[in-house]
Amino acid sequence: MQIGMIGLGKMGANMVRRLMADGHHCVGFDVNSANVDALVIEGAEGATSLQDFVAKLQTPRIVWCMVPAGELTESTVMGVAELLDSGDVIVDGGNSFYKDDVRRAELLAEKGIHYVDVGTSGGVWGVERGYCLMIGGPEIAVDLLDPIFKTLAPGKGDIELTPGRTDAPNTVEQGYIHCGPAGSGHFVKMIHNGIEYGMMMAYAEGFDIMRNADSENLPDNLRYNLNLTDIAEVWRRGSVVSSWLLDLTATALVEDPDLSTYSGYVEDSGEGRWTVQAAIDEAVPAHVLTAALYARFRSRQQNTFSDKMISAMRKKFGGHIEKKLS
Repeated sequence: MQIGMIGLGKMGANMVRRLMADGHHCVGFDVNSANVDALVIEGAEGATSLQDFVAKLQTPRIVWCMVPAGELTESTVMGVAELLDSGDVIVDGGNSFYKDDVRRAELLAEKGIHYVDVGTSGGVWGVERGYCLMIGGPEIAVDLLDPIFKTLAPGKGDIELTPGRTDAPNTVEQGYIHCGPAGSGHFVKMIHNGIEYGMMMAYAEGFDIMRNADSENLPDNLRYNLNLTDIAEVWRRGSVVSSWLLDLTATALVEDPDLSTYSGYVEDSGEGRWTVQAAIDEAVPAHVLTAALYARFRSRQQNTFSDKMISAMRKKFGGHIEKKLS
């Protein structure tokens, strides 16, 4: 199947690689021509401009945008839409605000262009592990894109069905789901990332408490010099708190037990704020997620070992590089 990818950074380029490995024909465009050239060498078809990009796509054209959320997504989506026709499809696979998806879908529908929002989880490891996909948009477009989603998703693998589920075919077991109409995919991904904030904060605070268990403020018989690297490793094996995040934490601690290469300045990419705002709009208490968001704000003023742990996890799963302290 042919697909065009706009935005060939860490995520977009790896998604193209996974698609090509499964036999899909990919046309790529990026404002950085070096990113295009690199994928052309690997077998993609490159484009030198949006006009050239659209001209190389067969109808119905499928355009996947993988650019940073915000003004760049807006200008990219609306810019390429000017070059498309009725029946074509635009996919936003970034971390856009779900209300922006609803607005864009309504605008593009007036021209007959289908808009699909895809919350994408998998980070820099997705090219090998696959991407968990949360999809919003019209069923006709989602059905058209099914071969693309099936390739990008992890597949069933060796994960057994949850007890009680039937064995009737369902895409969720393959790692992708059509959540509902426009905006629903990014809404679900937004909540996913809000939960991620809370999980990371729980690990980080727990390890920080253990790190300080030998504090001089404690009685001698209650002081422990704990090996955090070994504790992370043992928890990976049979513990109820084992997870991929813990796996990445264990790796970071092996590489740098004191996490001295991290400042602890923790960014937030928007989804945590939007999750808290959605909780406010719905009058749903979200104590943990809100506290985790505020902890990231605090990390930009003063840093703790727990902040360094969150920085390490973010780098491991998403390749996120810290901003330096001013």
